[in-house]
Amino acid sequence: MDYLITEGYPSAAQKFASEANIQPTSGVDSIQERVEIREAIHSGNIQTAIERINELNPLLLERDHSLHFALLRLQLVELIRNCIASPTDDPATLNAMNFAERELAPRAPTSPQFMDDLEKTMTLLMFNPKDLPPSLSTLLEPRLRKDVAQRVNEALLKEQGERTKAKLHDIVRLRVWSETKAREAKKDLPERLSLGLEGIQNGRGKEPMHSNGEGEAMVA
Repeated sequence: MDYLITEGYPSAAQKFASEANIQPTSGVDSIQERVEIREAIHSGNIQTAIERINELNPLLLERDHSLHFALLRLQLVELIRNCIASPTDDPATLNAMNFAERELAPRAPTSPQFMDDLEKTMTLLMFNPKDLPPSLSTLLEPRLRKDVAQRVNEALLKEQGERTKAKLHDIVRLRVWSETKAREAKKDLPERLSLGLEGIQNGRGKEPMHSNGEGEAMVA
C-alpha cells in the first residue's frame, strides 16, 4: 500500500485495500494530482506539467531552482525533438532557440551544471539524429522524462510532508545489502535467493497493475 501511494498508483492502491480488507489511507485520494503531472511529463507535455505543479504548489519551483531548470531543460529537449522530426521546419528550430534564450540562458550562469546541461542540449541541433554520440542521444530517450518525473514526485511528496521513497525500496536495499555482506563473509548461501514474491506473481495477485491501477507497478 505504501509503495502504491508513494509512487502514484491510486486505483491499484484502492484495489489492494479492498482485496486485503484494510482501510485506505487518506493518501489514496490525494495522489491523483501527482499522477496527472507524472503522465504529462512522460508524454512530453512539460508546459502542462509545470502549470499543474504551480497550481498544486505555487512556491515549489520558485524555491527549487534545480528542479525548475530540469523541467525547462526537458521542455527544450521536447522542442528540439520536434525539430528533429521535421528537419525542414525552420519555425520549429527558431522556437526552440527562442525558448532557450528566454527561459534557460538567464538561469544557466547561476550554476556550472546548468550551463553544462544547456550547452549539451543545444548541441542536439548541430547533429544529424543518426550521428548523435551516446552522451547526446540519451537526452532523447524516455529515461530523461522518467528521471525528471521521479524528481517532481519526490519534491511534491516532501512538500506535503510525506515519505519521498516507499518503505519497500528500503526493505529491498536492506535485503540486498545483507546478502552482499553474508557472501563477503563466505556464508553458505544458495547461488540465488528469492525475494519471496513468486506467490504474488503466480497466485491471486498475479494481475499486473498500470499507472491508473490497471497496469504495471514496478519497483525502481
